[in-house]
Amino acid sequence: MTPPIERIRDILAPTYTVDRELGRGGMATVYLAQDSKHERVVALKVLHPELAASLGPDRFLREIRVAARLNHPHILPLFDSGEIEGLLYYVMPYVEGESLRERLDRQQPLPIDEAIHHALAVASALDYAHRQNVVHRDIKPENVMLYEGEPMVMDFGIAKAVSSAGTQTAMLTQTGMMVGTPAYVSPEQAAGEAQLDGRSDQYSLACMLYEMLTGQRPFTGPSAQAILARRFTEVPRRIRELRASVPENVEHALVKAMSIDVGDRYKTAAMFAQALTSSSLVTPLDTLTMPQQAVSAAKSVAVLPFANMSADADNEYFTDGMAEEIINALTKIQSLRVASRTSSFAFKGKNEDIGDIGRKLKVSTVLEGSVRKMGNKLRITAQLVNVADGYHLWSERYDRELEDVFAIQDDISQAIVKALRVILTEGEKKAIEKARAVNVQAYDFFLRGQQYFHQWRRKSVEYARQMYNRAVEIDPEYALAHAGIADACSMLYTYWDAREFNLRQADIASRRSLELEPDLAEAHVARGIAVSLTKKFTEADQEFETALRLNPKLFEAAYFYGRGLKSQGRNAEAAKMFERASLLRPEDFQAPNFLAQVLADMGLEAEAEAARRLSLKLIDERLELNPDDARATNLGATTLAKMGDRDRTIEYIRRSLAIDPDDSGMLYNIACAYSLVGMSDEALATLETAVDRGFGHKEWLEHDSDLESIRDTPRFQAIAQAM
Repeated sequence: MTPPIERIRDILAPTYTVDRELGRGGMATVYLAQDSKHERVVALKVLHPELAASLGPDRFLREIRVAARLNHPHILPLFDSGEIEGLLYYVMPYVEGESLRERLDRQQPLPIDEAIHHALAVASALDYAHRQNVVHRDIKPENVMLYEGEPMVMDFGIAKAVSSAGTQTAMLTQTGMMVGTPAYVSPEQAAGEAQLDGRSDQYSLACMLYEMLTGQRPFTGPSAQAILARRFTEVPRRIRELRASVPENVEHALVKAMSIDVGDRYKTAAMFAQALTSSSLVTPLDTLTMPQQAVSAAKSVAVLPFANMSADADNEYFTDGMAEEIINALTKIQSLRVASRTSSFAFKGKNEDIGDIGRKLKVSTVLEGSVRKMGNKLRITAQLVNVADGYHLWSERYDRELEDVFAIQDDISQAIVKALRVILTEGEKKAIEKARAVNVQAYDFFLRGQQYFHQWRRKSVEYARQMYNRAVEIDPEYALAHAGIADACSMLYTYWDAREFNLRQADIASRRSLELEPDLAEAHVARGIAVSLTKKFTEADQEFETALRLNPKLFEAAYFYGRGLKSQGRNAEAAKMFERASLLRPEDFQAPNFLAQVLADMGLEAEAEAARRLSLKLIDERLELNPDDARATNLGATTLAKMGDRDRTIEYIRRSLAIDPDDSGMLYNIACAYSLVGMSDEALATLETAVDRGFGHKEWLEHDSDLESIRDTPRFQAIAQAM
């Protein structure tokens, strides 16, 4: 029996001040409490004493530690866990909302769109957890909280802790505290199999969706044993018999996901989600599909470049840097969708209505501001605007010293989080509150480097490297600046200057960045790029995987991981990474462009064509906002060539040359476009010019399938030999 609440209060004080009981279930009693250390309201779950005694603290806390590492917008984070005087407990955010069970009790069945939305969100959470080798084992409406309409899966690790009790499991089942809930448990779990994988959770999710859509559970009976038995002897009624308006693809997906034989289900929760929507970047394939991330549109923001109100127009790099730093901080929050720097900065200097900007960027809120820098003094204004009605959700003015710039950035990020009512994990709180012991002058040079780096020209990247070098001269322990040096050297080697010097500098700088800050995701990406260029692919894989673990929303980690995998010929894995990159930054045209290439290499021409169409659509959208984007026109030309549109290919080639006729990397891509449309003389002439102006990546040239039409010509052989 659970001790009286007075006893619970005594045991958990002073760390937690227990207010009242919120409810109780088969395994735990839930209390509303105050976390004294962090000054926040929490939901504190205390396991029933008889269950705690059978588990033992070591097993329970071990499984909880695994679950605590999960970081996803639709997983309720775990704040704390422990054992005091025989009580086992764990702590989560207190969510003001209702469980999915309470929602179903109010309305059955749910509207089809709402039911599918909830299923996709839970599938996204499960797919993420399964990729971390964590299986929930007890997916049911009671374990899904709705926070402002968004599903949050809770209690990861609890069922595993119970089931790992070995011989105790049978006792728990006999006493009614079954691991898994009869109405939703998978057949293999009902049969007592110990080794379960994500397909067991997929089955439970399908049962839950069945109930959301029909108002009925797929299996019912007078007892738990009867319900479990029917799983093996009966087939649920087809869902469209109960509700004809349910789409056919949803019915088909449910039938497959609820197969008795685990091998007949979808291989992943992501594939199940794909089948529910019947809309993907490519045709659903076992090796390729990934779910759309279901993040609430209400929790989305674009950070516009801050206006430079200083007397010195050259301070623009500083105002741009302010906005970029805020973007980078907010991007670390899983439950917040943040428009990329590329998209937001396309509106720089344009006098457009905030509502129009928000609609074009598909966000619900926009942050705008201004910076006036006067010597060592700063005046920064910022306001968060609701796109729907134009009202300010928050605004503030800061009159501070230059040294306070980091604190101001943190204050703005925190204000946005508070205004949008976003729940932060402990890791996210640390990420956006992280104290920066950075010299302000070094930071100033770093921002200059960032401005040059984003211009994506050879000279600008060389200038960026100079600025990053100045930053580390002033502050030798500035890890992010070392990563910047590595990235600049890697990009120079890849696109413009394939000298060993650049490889060595990328290696040295990326290694130093990691030594200084081992938990910096950007440092691991920089290292991954650097070592992949020297074909140390095993090390590169480890670095990219670490970066994605530290910051699952870091586009560059997925994108460059995909490029590294592509260079090894690991096309199926590369396709997954390019799809992931596309989900992280839906407006980016480069990831689907590379996805098309690997799909074509796999012989999946129909899927490759779909990816090309998406890439071209995004390129056109990019050029509508920024007609001078050389990279967009460049890739647009090669994409159109592969789609057989010769006239538009030539148009995009001309646009590229008008923007920057001297850039060797761009000239190389133009040569590829000419080659693809059969203009051999133009292709060879442009390739010669590219090499004359610095393109030095001989291995790339020798293996690029885009140059196949000119590869056997004497002129091509001469170009390659001269490199």
